[in-house]
Amino acid sequence: MKHEWEFDGVVRLTKVGTAYILSTVVLAIAAVNTGNNALYIGVAFMLGCLLLSGMASKGGLKQLELEIAGFDEAWAGRVADGHLRIRNRSRLWAVRDVILVSDAFANAVLVPLVPRRGEVAVEIPFLFPRRGLARVSAIDSYTRYPFGFVLKKRRLRVSSEVVVLPRILEDGERSEIFAPASGDHSSSNRSGPGTEIHAFREFARGDSLRHVHWKKSASLGRWIMKQTAVETSRSVHVVVDPYQSVRTSDDDFEEMITAAATFVYHAVRNGLDVTLSLPRISVRAREGETSGPLMRALALLEPSAEPVVQLLERDSIVFSMAAPGGSQAIVDRTMRDRHAGEAS
Repeated sequence: MKHEWEFDGVVRLTKVGTAYILSTVVLAIAAVNTGNNALYIGVAFMLGCLLLSGMASKGGLKQLELEIAGFDEAWAGRVADGHLRIRNRSRLWAVRDVILVSDAFANAVLVPLVPRRGEVAVEIPFLFPRRGLARVSAIDSYTRYPFGFVLKKRRLRVSSEVVVLPRILEDGERSEIFAPASGDHSSSNRSGPGTEIHAFREFARGDSLRHVHWKKSASLGRWIMKQTAVETSRSVHVVVDPYQSVRTSDDDFEEMITAAATFVYHAVRNGLDVTLSLPRISVRAREGETSGPLMRALALLEPSAEPVVQLLERDSIVFSMAAPGGSQAIVDRTMRDRHAGEAS
């Protein structure tokens, strides 16, 4: 959103400044016509004030330095608080009424005073429209200090990055297009860790090596974990296929990621053990843990131009754009994985 007082350039006269300059010109003409020394003194005073205003505003903004100290957790489409430090290196000028504007801000921020040779900390509302790695590289500063004759602008360079987590759909926004394909969330009456192998999945960070299925891992060349029936009753395996064909748009892909993130977010909140499988990485959130690592993995997922084959469990929930005529499909399991699972 662009405010009416924003402009391209360095200096813009305000209404007060325009009236002041016109008054100065009229007074100067009167002084020349009448030869009145008092009018000459008045014109000199007015011109001096105009010069002082320009020097103060330019000198103040020129000495400002900005540093983004950090962000709170940032979600796409939600306001996230960031922390900004403003330093004034000037020995002469304190800067007042500085307005900071950036495309990454939810709205403009007014800083009442930055003292000379001083520093202030400001809380900034950031708003990022899309997930992923967002970079903030420039912030525009405006001020009318000291007399309001001109609006001075200076672009301040900053360097900061933040991982923006995927958008989470609200209850009224959820779409059934991306409903989970399958899954078993029923409780089990059996006690203990379980002995019967129910399914296999990829190794994820945090898994114990005691649950590695060594025979299957050796045949596939990567670590494969076994799940018992009791473990599976309170767990869910989510597979996200990043393949994006030429027939699907970037917006469609982002909608699929949003749907997957919404499902994972609510599954973790409901106390399920969630394993998220992506190409080359699997992330797991155990019961009672937060969904942060899973959301971060989804935030950094980029579309793939080539189909990706991923290992599925019997009850895997898959989000994909690969199915013709639809926006969700189960990624085919390789024949080797299927035969190995049946043999086990």
